[in-house]
Amino acid sequence: MAQAPRAGFWATLRAVLWSFVGIRKRRHYKDDATSLDPKAVIVAGVLAGVVFVLSIVAFVRFVVGV
Repeated sequence: MAQAPRAGFWATLRAVLWSFVGIRKRRHYKDDATSLDPKAVIVAGVLAGVVFVLSIVAFVRFVVGV
């Protein structure tokens, strides 16, 4: 059984960002399940989460004026 080619950085990041939104078609989910590297997904998820939290903190500081 031949392995599916591994997804690149942008494909992994796109899948992680779509998972943040929670919208994904079943076909894309199945494609991701066979091509994404779990370690890369974890790293991309943590980095995207940190960027998201820091963006919210920066926005709140901007609005509040601190």
